[in-house]
Amino acid sequence: MRPVPPRARGYVLGAALGGAACVAPAFGPDTPWSVLALLAVLYAAGEHAVRRDVAAATFFPVLLAGVFLLPPAAAALAAVPGALCARVERRPRGLRRLWRAAQPALAAWAAGHVYAALGGPAAASAPDFPYVLLPAVAAVLAFALALTALDGGILLTAELVPARTAWRGLLLRSLAPVSVHGLAGLMMAVLWSSPYGPPAALLVLLPMGVSCWVFAQYHRERSAHQATIRALVQAVDLKDRYTRGHSERVGRASVLIARELGMADDRVELLRFAGILHDVGKLGVPTRLLRKEGPLTPQERRVIELHPEYGHEMVRGIGFLGEARAAVLHHHERIDGSGYPYGLTGAQIPEAARVVAVADAFDAMTSTRSYRRARPVPAAVAELERCAGVQFDAAMVRALARALQRHGWSSEVTAGTETTAGGEPVRGAAAEAASGAASEPVREAASEAASEAAGGRPRSGRR
Repeated sequence: MRPVPPRARGYVLGAALGGAACVAPAFGPDTPWSVLALLAVLYAAGEHAVRRDVAAATFFPVLLAGVFLLPPAAAALAAVPGALCARVERRPRGLRRLWRAAQPALAAWAAGHVYAALGGPAAASAPDFPYVLLPAVAAVLAFALALTALDGGILLTAELVPARTAWRGLLLRSLAPVSVHGLAGLMMAVLWSSPYGPPAALLVLLPMGVSCWVFAQYHRERSAHQATIRALVQAVDLKDRYTRGHSERVGRASVLIARELGMADDRVELLRFAGILHDVGKLGVPTRLLRKEGPLTPQERRVIELHPEYGHEMVRGIGFLGEARAAVLHHHERIDGSGYPYGLTGAQIPEAARVVAVADAFDAMTSTRSYRRARPVPAAVAELERCAGVQFDAAMVRALARALQRHGWSSEVTAGTETTAGGEPVRGAAAEAASGAASEPVREAASEAASEAAGGRPRSGRR
């Protein structure tokens, strides 16, 4: 488990103190405790019934109903008991509980004040339509903005995401689901204030609960898929210890390229799987060849070059991988037809394989190995650009270059610490394309890279 950075702890504790200050006024004579208690119980029941990591916003309609029925401080307090009592599967549990209580409380408090400032009725009811819609929409937007601001802060402090990208896209991703939950919350509030009372309001939660259950089943199935993939990658890492972490980084680089090319989210996810699994066929290669320190014989090289086919055989029955299976098979093909296993050229190579080939070479060049240091990111990109159209698809190389300019790049060393990929020089798989017209030192590096790309150790035997 990676330790929580001190600044992230400070951020969460600050949010918790802010949340406590927001809910403190609720402990007064003007709070409708019966309404608050019932909403708090509903929210707590939802938090207990559904794992938060599976359906994070399941019962936001309850909190937003509280925004339309309660004073801002009381609406914030409705989130606290359920969040503090919910199951937390990852450590540190106490810190995570504080965050899960503080975030919705602060968002509900902000939404409640916006709703009140725009003249929203103290308890929304049918006669208030359509006048209640404007303050209600503004309150939902404030709720989404508060969640976005807080989530970006967590990415910045806990996940160490650069400030320029920490909040990028968060609002757009949260606005649609929060808007749906806001509509459900408004319907709950209106029914709650109607002659039918709270029982009618609970009917709104029924379709939400069903859709949430369906989503949870999908998420559990997806988690099982990812667990299968993690197990395969861990097996490869144990067998070929020199490239530990390489598969995850290739997955990340593949995602950068796919997003830059404007691929849909489902394809981006498949490209991530493709990058992670591209070397899974090494499980079928004898360990003594993967760990051989000297040069490979032609016969040994032919054995190692079978790993794409081994990998394809291993994943061909996993239906959800889709085109990722083709990437596993063809990620060592080259645009000029000199790659393997089938010598495909140009557009004959599946698009996913062309993405992974660039991501694979980029990580090989920018990762430190025990026998040589990493090449700086700009130098690696320059080498990819030089080999574009011969070894790599030029469009994929350009997409990676643009994505790196926008997002930057970081890689994890095997010890698990964060480091930028800007060290001194490594030749990666891309250097293989340059070996015919390079200076003597570069040809030596290219020879090492060619051996490593195929799965062996450098020819010189250095470590």
